[in-house]
Amino acid sequence: MSVRTESTAPHRAGFACFVGRPNAGKSTLTNALVGTKVAITSNRPQTTRHTVRGIVHRPDAQLVLVDTPGLHKPRTLLGERLNDIVRTTWSEVDVIGFCLPADQKLGPGDRYIASELAEIKKTPKVAIVTKTDLVDSKALAAQLIAIDRLGTELGIEWAEIIPVSAVGDQQVSLLADLLVPLLPESPALYPEGDLTDEPEQVMVAELIREAALEGVRDELPHSIAVVVEEMLPREDRPADKPLLDIHANVYIERPSQKGIIIGPKGKRLKEVGTKSRKHIEALLGTPVFLDLHVKVAKDWQRDPKQLRKLGF
Repeated sequence: MSVRTESTAPHRAGFACFVGRPNAGKSTLTNALVGTKVAITSNRPQTTRHTVRGIVHRPDAQLVLVDTPGLHKPRTLLGERLNDIVRTTWSEVDVIGFCLPADQKLGPGDRYIASELAEIKKTPKVAIVTKTDLVDSKALAAQLIAIDRLGTELGIEWAEIIPVSAVGDQQVSLLADLLVPLLPESPALYPEGDLTDEPEQVMVAELIREAALEGVRDELPHSIAVVVEEMLPREDRPADKPLLDIHANVYIERPSQKGIIIGPKGKRLKEVGTKSRKHIEALLGTPVFLDLHVKVAKDWQRDPKQLRKLGF
C-alpha cells in the first residue's frame, strides 16, 4: 500500500495565455509545450483569430494555454473585436506570458502591449524571450536587461524572465516548470487525452486557413476565412477503412483574390487541399476526403452580419 507523504505537492491546474506583438512566437511556443500542432502557426502577423487552447498534461499539474489574437491598434471592426477578446482573456487567466523575440529590439508595439499589461494588476506576468536560437549570448543578455528595465519603468514586476527556443526545444520544459507554481491548486480541468477544447470543425478550418495563407502575397492574410460546412463519415465504408468527408468554403473579400487562392489551372487550391488534408488526418486520426470551394464574401471584415456568419 502506498502512503501519500506530506511532502507531495498539491496538484495545480489553471490557464495561461501568451501575449506579444504579432509574430513573436506565441503559437509556436504553444505547440512546443503541448507537443502537438494545435495552434495555427504562420509566419505572417494576425493569423490567430480563435482562442485556441492547448493543454499540457503533467503528473503534478495541468496547464491550459489560451492563445489570443495579437493585440494591435485596430483599424477595422474586426480589429476592435479582436482587441476586446484579448483584454477579456487577460483578466480571466491565472498567468500571462509576454513573448518578446530575442532577435528584435523592443519597439513601440512591445511598449504598447506592456503598458496595457501594467493595467492588469493581479495576474502574475512572466517575460518570455523567444527565438533565442537566432542570437548570440551577448545580444540575448542585452535583451534580458532591456526587458527588466521595461518592467521597472512601467511598474510591472515580472514573476520570471526566461529565454526559450521553441524551435530548438531549449528551456521549453523549464518554462512549464516556472508557470506551474503560478497556477491555483486544483484537480485537472480536462480529461487526460484532451489536447485542446476547440471543436474539431474549428481546428480543421484553422488548418485549411493556414495552408491557404502559405505562400500567398501579403495582401491576403486578413482576407481569408474558412468555414467547415460539414464533416460526415462516408456511409458505405467498412469499419476498418473509414473515410471522413469534409466540405469547406474558403471565403475571400474580393473577386480579384479568387485567382490568387485558386492559382493557374487550380494548382494552388489543390496544393492547399493536399497540405491541409495531411494535417487534418493527423489531427483526427482518420483518412479524409476534402472538398474545398472558394467564395467571395464582399468586405466581410467590415460587415457585422458577415462577421457573425463567419464565426467572429
